[in-house]
Amino acid sequence: MSIIRTVIVQDMVGQPFEHVAVADAAAGPRPGILLFPNVLGTKEADFAYAEKVAALGYAVLVADMYGQGKRTSRADSDAARYMNALNTDRALLRDRVNGAHAVLKGLAEVDATRTAAIGFCFGGKCVLDLARSGADIAGGVSFHGVYDAPPFTNAAITAKLLVCHGWDDPIAPPEATVGLARELTQAGCDWQIHAYGGTGHAFTDEAVNMPEKGLAYSASADRRSFRAMVDFLGDLFG
Repeated sequence: MSIIRTVIVQDMVGQPFEHVAVADAAAGPRPGILLFPNVLGTKEADFAYAEKVAALGYAVLVADMYGQGKRTSRADSDAARYMNALNTDRALLRDRVNGAHAVLKGLAEVDATRTAAIGFCFGGKCVLDLARSGADIAGGVSFHGVYDAPPFTNAAITAKLLVCHGWDDPIAPPEATVGLARELTQAGCDWQIHAYGGTGHAFTDEAVNMPEKGLAYSASADRRSFRAMVDFLGDLFG
């Protein structure tokens, strides 16, 4: 197996978006996975995670939600500026996640009839909004995501959903998590929520260590959620 990274520039409404495809180029068409990054946008940690997923037999597209060159770091005083712009325009976010899905389905390595999405933090919201839009993904996995619903009526949700959640996450407190469960139940969605006790936000991100703010990496939750994702995707495409 030889997993390679390929930069794909997509023009959407006159703006370039720089996605990265990660796949074994020698394999034939296989299920495709969209990977939505956290608040900072695409980065090396996302490409490395995508390689782990690609090694399981999938083709992965690390999706650029902000536009080419629009990235931030934790050192930025306004690291959430690009995310906040999309949070205030959920219709635009809906269009962008569906645009990225179209790119994934167009990859030569991907069986366009078998796709799914995974995402982290803001990327978890992207997964949920893609499902809420009625996209024809088989399923989606949100890791320490953000659960507020868009301010408009959703399409019928056909995707199965797995939500991997830190119970002590200050960004998604228990009432928000229960609210998401209620929303998905009312939509008739096939959903699961895996909640990890003693775990806050960003539990998959080894670069985060702010337990006093409820944001910290958890090796156990990272390992358990990865295994849950592997099993979930296996059920979807096995």
